Amino acid sequence: MKERTQIYLTSEEKKKLSELSAKTGKTQSELIRNAIDKYVEIPEGQSREEIIDATFGAWLSKSKKEIQDIRELRSGWDRKL
Repeated sequence: MKERTQIYLTSEEKKKLSELSAKTGKTQSELIRNAIDKYVEIPEGQSREEIIDATFGAWLSKSKKEIQDIRELRSGWDRKL
């Protein structure tokens, strides 16, 4: 069941939504609903807490050689700006 609601968009957001609607052939409402669905999506059978617990400390793991040390990643940030 669909319920009517009202949202406020900036001029730029409205323009981009209109362009995307024209490009995809989907209504603006459909695009907004799809975006909301993706934003609030949680894998079936998992709570947000379980997802957070499962990924906690991933950057700290010494056994994950493919994950670069965060200090190395941040070291060049100021130079890239």
